[in-house]
Formats: sequence, C-alpha cells, structure tokens
Amino acid sequence: SHRRGVFIKSLCCFCRRRKGKAAKSIFQKLAITKSQGGSLRGEEEEEESPPVLVSAAPSALPGPTLSLSEEVPAEELPPRTVGRTWRLAYSTSRHGASLKSLYRKLSTTDSPVLLVIKDALDELFGAFLSDPLRPSEKFYGTGETFLFMLHPRFKCFRWTGENFFFIKGDLDCFAVGGGSGHFGLWVDENLYLGRSSPCYTFNNCCLSETDDFRIMELEVWTFS
Repeated sequence: SHRRGVFIKSLCCFCRRRKGKAAKSIFQKLAITKSQGGSLRGEEEEEESPPVLVSAAPSALPGPTLSLSEEVPAEELPPRTVGRTWRLAYSTSRHGASLKSLYRKLSTTDSPVLLVIKDALDELFGAFLSDPLRPSEKFYGTGETFLFMLHPRFKCFRWTGENFFFIKGDLDCFAVGGGSGHFGLWVDENLYLGRSSPCYTFNNCCLSETDDFRIMELEVWTFS
C-alpha cells in the first residue's frame, strides 16, 4: 500500500477466563456520520486489566493469552478512542447470559463499545459500536460502527452509506446493520443464539461459518 498511515500491531484477544488463562481484546476503526431511525422487522462487578495498544508482538506481552495478531491500519481507530482505557463491561461467563443485564451494565456509559463473540466453532467476530447497546424505538448510531471477523481470518466491514441501520435494541434481541429484512449481526435475548447475514449497511459477508450460530462467549468492552 502507498498510504502513509502508521501501521501497528493490534492485539486481538478474546477476553475470557479459561483454565487460568486471562485474555484481552483490542481494536481499531474510523468515520463519523449522522444516523437516522428505522424499525426492526423480521427477523458485583470485577474490573479486568484493560487491553493496551502495543507495537510489540503478542509474545512480548507478559502472561499467557489467547490471542490473534493482525496488522491493522492505525487510522481504523476513531480519534476519540485514542489513549482511552479499555474496560470489560460485560462477560457472559462472569455476568450471565441476559440481554436485559447487558443493557443495565451499559446504561450509565456513553462510551463506544467493542462487542466480541466466540461461537461453537471457535470463530471470533463481532462489532464496534459507536454508542452503547440500549433498547430503542429506532436504529441509532453513526458511521463509526462496523462489523468484523477476527478468527480464523481478520476482515473489517465498514459503513457503505446505503442506509443508517447501525444499531437497534429490543428487549428480545439486538441487531447491527440491516436492509431488506437481513441483519449483519443479530443476537437473541439470552445471548445464546445469533445470526449473521449480508446487509446493505456494511456490505458484509456472513461473519460466522453458518448463518445461525451458538454463542459460547460474549464480551463487551468500553472506553474510559
């Protein structure tokens, strides 16, 4: 590439506790726009050590991690998130599997959100949300929002400008991206079943190997 953007190593870790292993997540993204509404149709807290942007390889980091290393342009990260501390706001393994509980955990923040999902096939994918998840009558959010795949390969799907269906929260599900009755990412109220389909908002492929997937782990990170 002839772009002059500075390239850094993004440590993309699915943050979870397993067999004594701590993991951490980190990401990057760009673009800010206004959003419009739309209807959704068819279809105790313990603080975690924050992820840190590093230029070193993951092997240089202390402690065992379940990590994926990808080279991502630094300009992917919204300017307002630079220098912020990452905080694990919600984890299904720690806080339970309930969309209502997730909404409650995010009700006091106005931070953008990094949502990471691990499915039954050990694939990692998710969304960067310009605004926290919340129940809403209309779609909300901005063009900062995007979908991504982490493992087995990294790919980012940015806003196409086709519509403004960024984020939509109901009591029985939430969705990211939409158009023609298809959602880029859809998750049920139990944070257990999900679906991913190509959508106009991000022109994405299916994030998971199959359209429908089972969620083994879901985490939400915020910035402070």
